[in-house]
Amino acid sequence: MTYKYFGAPDRATAARVPTALGPGGLGLDAGELGALGRLGDLMETSGSPNGHLSTKIKPETMSAMVLTGIQGVPLHQVPPLELVVLHPDYAVVQLPHNVVEPLRKADETELGAAAFIWSTVPDRRGPRDAFVIYTMLHEWQDFANRLHDAGHQLYCLVWP
Repeated sequence: MTYKYFGAPDRATAARVPTALGPGGLGLDAGELGALGRLGDLMETSGSPNGHLSTKIKPETMSAMVLTGIQGVPLHQVPPLELVVLHPDYAVVQLPHNVVEPLRKADETELGAAAFIWSTVPDRRGPRDAFVIYTMLHEWQDFANRLHDAGHQLYCLVWP
């Protein structure tokens, strides 16, 4: 699965993104992400004004990283994503406001703590991954702030 995070001013516009790209365009901007490895290697930004972030990291995981690591919300209380479109070939989900706002407003200490917490997950490699996750959270934070400044909300296009 590949996840392309993007901004749109509203749900109706976000729902049209996959059809605007066309069936052959879903993977066009994602680039070659390669095999799973360091999280920082999975992030890519485009040169467009608001850009996009393509990654192999699920939006559910991103939400959990923010809410558990920054807000201290227990994992079982992380809210579900908001489904915008469900199609046989793709889905579009919206990341809730209560995930995006804490990410946008987090300071260095909160981002560092979230990165450390998530680097201790059993399949992670410890301090090296903590730094990579910290860098990734900064990328997401910058992206979320650019979208907010443009009046856009954060969505994710999911396709195999």
